[in-house]
Amino acid sequence: MSGAKSVATEYSSSEHIAGNWYSVPDLRLRDHRFMVPLDYKSREASSKISIFAREVVAVGKEEQSMPYLLYLQGGPGFECPRPTEASGWILKACEGFRVILMDQRGTGLSTPLTPSSMQQIKCAQNLADYLKHFRADSIVNDAEFIRVRIVPDARPWTVLGQSYGGFCGVTYLSFAPQGLKQVLLTGGIPPIGDGCTADAVYRACFERVINQNEKYYKRFPQDVEIVRDVVTYLAEAEGGGVHIPSGGILTPRGLQFLGLSGLGSSTGFERLHFL
Repeated sequence: MSGAKSVATEYSSSEHIAGNWYSVPDLRLRDHRFMVPLDYKSREASSKISIFAREVVAVGKEEQSMPYLLYLQGGPGFECPRPTEASGWILKACEGFRVILMDQRGTGLSTPLTPSSMQQIKCAQNLADYLKHFRADSIVNDAEFIRVRIVPDARPWTVLGQSYGGFCGVTYLSFAPQGLKQVLLTGGIPPIGDGCTADAVYRACFERVINQNEKYYKRFPQDVEIVRDVVTYLAEAEGGGVHIPSGGILTPRGLQFLGLSGLGSSTGFERLHFL
């Protein structure tokens, strides 16, 4: 297909189903589902999976001609946000764009990649081969599959990549630059310079983590003993941790993951302390 169907009508084909428009406060939305190849290198022989995308516009702009913006979510493994109102970056983006929120393959309402689905593949090599189709290069191919089917005349679009979505955005620049008008990155730039290896990035990150820990314990010195006692209790528990309601086991290393939110956001110190 060389272009999109009218934005005002429901549309269906073997590859693309577009739903009707519906509303949340100050926004209009409609859902799209695409049947795409699992393996783009063998498009004809490949099995198909489903990719879900939600189109978002400001109220009254359903039929207006506007440039498209594809949002690539962070993660990997997270679905796109579900708008409940016009706020935040979506409010701003909808002033000048038709926003596409794509659930990357394996997430959200796209064909899922879950422990249950992976258990259906008994051979370890077959599972590894299957998982290879859920990397950034396949996400870019999905985006291109969608672009040429919904953007009028298959024109290039803008991509906004957040965190891992930024990694996907850089992959997009490498693999399919013809589909891009511009790429906006927020919080996600892969190592692309000479000598910028993964080890160098982690070494820089370790310094930041140590610094944030020192700042936290300086603000809440009473937590030093509390954390030490919790870690000791977890380490000495049978099995090296304690069972939690979600079904997992909390270990000393698992406790450290609280730093992802507690030490890396504006109010994280307080939230971590009040735990």
